[in-house]
Amino acid sequence: MLSNRYVRTVILSRVLLQLGIWIRNYAVLLYVTELTNNNPIYVSLISVAEFAPIFLFGLIGGTFADRWKPKRTMVWSDLLSALSVVAVLIAVLNNGWIALLIGSFISASLSQFSQPSAMKLFKRHVPGEQLQGVMAMFQTLVAIFTVLGPIIGTFLFIQFGINVSLILTGVFFLGASFILSTLPRDKEEPKSNDAGSFFKELTAGLRYIGANQSLRTLCMTFAAVGLASGLTQPLQIFLVIEKLGLNKQDLQWFVMANGAAMFVGGIAIMGIAKKIKPQLLLTIGLLVAAVCTMGIGASSLIWLTVVLLVISGLFYPCIHGGIQTLIVRNTESSFMGRVSGVITPVFMGMMVMGMFLSGYLKEMFSLLTVYLLSGVLIIVGSLLLSPLLIEKKTTNKRRSAS
Repeated sequence: MLSNRYVRTVILSRVLLQLGIWIRNYAVLLYVTELTNNNPIYVSLISVAEFAPIFLFGLIGGTFADRWKPKRTMVWSDLLSALSVVAVLIAVLNNGWIALLIGSFISASLSQFSQPSAMKLFKRHVPGEQLQGVMAMFQTLVAIFTVLGPIIGTFLFIQFGINVSLILTGVFFLGASFILSTLPRDKEEPKSNDAGSFFKELTAGLRYIGANQSLRTLCMTFAAVGLASGLTQPLQIFLVIEKLGLNKQDLQWFVMANGAAMFVGGIAIMGIAKKIKPQLLLTIGLLVAAVCTMGIGASSLIWLTVVLLVISGLFYPCIHGGIQTLIVRNTESSFMGRVSGVITPVFMGMMVMGMFLSGYLKEMFSLLTVYLLSGVLIIVGSLLLSPLLIEKKTTNKRRSAS
């Protein structure tokens, strides 16, 4: 896969981009908590600045990504992110720390244009049989930075402070843009029949998803899994404190164990990706995640919780790789941005809704009840995939008969 110039170049640029994002995120978090004396309102605004663009610009960014050339879009997105960091650094030097939140918002907004463009490049230049392996490679990259990102970001801030952290962020963003600029120039492609005004293309994208059974099914699965993820994500700290009787600082070790397992799982998926259909891979990943989620909620033993987190992490790349492969395979290149711009906000929107409900549900019932509910929702998400599994079996039978 790495022999493919497009895969190699995009992966390398995403490594630099991930470095910049994690350094920036932890520098902003630690700087704001330090400056505001752990004010929860200002700390929560950091999350708003990072997640709000997904809702505001997901579909819009995806629509523009379909109208624009993918390489050029990614180069300019990373370059503008670097320039926004420079502007934020100037503001911070003048004691304008609110600019940190604005800079995070701008950078996250630009990502809504860049991410769909990367999928378009893969759709055009990666053979179909390699797509699943490439998606697993992407998930492995995310897992690596889930483990190393907080460590690198925290170390750099503690050792060198906010200014150096922001300078390094800008350098990494600029480096990502430069690496992408080495790709060949974008080729012209024929526009879809619905090409025209922005709003016409946007509505055409929504109609495209509505008419595509595979994409409709993935949207429903994403909604169920997003809600399930949101229910448990804010409650991880209570697992450590209430169920295991540890200090809240110990949460980082459980997160790192899960991230390390994701890394190993991503490497394993790259090796077997060609042998397993993406819809089956996704279903297996969801069912394992459901069992592990319910087990983690019930466990009061440290070793058992760690084992379940590791198993869950090992199979998580099945979910990510399966979904991304199905999206790319079932979407025409001219609609790739709009499809990504709809499906990702569906997941994030339901996840935020789950986060909002999780605290209330824990107070009304119990921590175990919330984790059991989350597991049931993941099972529902896997059952929603049934049409894809049945359709694939029917297609295979027809091919055998002919």
